[in-house]
Amino acid sequence: MSERKYRQRGYQDESRPQRPAQGHQPERAPGPPRDRVGPRTYNMPGYREVARCARCGHIITAEITAESCCPKCGTDLHACVQCMHFDTGQRFQCVQTIAARVSPKDVRNACALFEPQRRFERETGSTTSGPPSARQAFDDLFK
Repeated sequence: MSERKYRQRGYQDESRPQRPAQGHQPERAPGPPRDRVGPRTYNMPGYREVARCARCGHIITAEITAESCCPKCGTDLHACVQCMHFDTGQRFQCVQTIAARVSPKDVRNACALFEPQRRFERETGSTTSGPPSARQAFDDLFK
């Protein structure tokens, strides 16, 4: 009797070449030895926690106090738009429970729940203090 379940006639009526056994794998040519153990490590950029001005995006390095202003654009930093709890979809535009709405949101206020908004950003640039000189860049090409 045939291996086929049904006895229809068709393109499979001709004899087929035998397939190799499932457990048998062809031998590979020996390659270079593996120096490392385990998976490769990626060259991932670092992350840093920064506070930025809500208006101009300037990085704020100093601690934000009640009298702080942005050094670039002069906007008040102790304001609702700079706060971690600011959310336009919440009641009074604040995640925390507050008794009254604080208005306007971009002006200095005396909110006791204020926490500066900090974000984690990828470090994409170099940490040098300034741009390299043209002469130094030229010399680095031939090292």
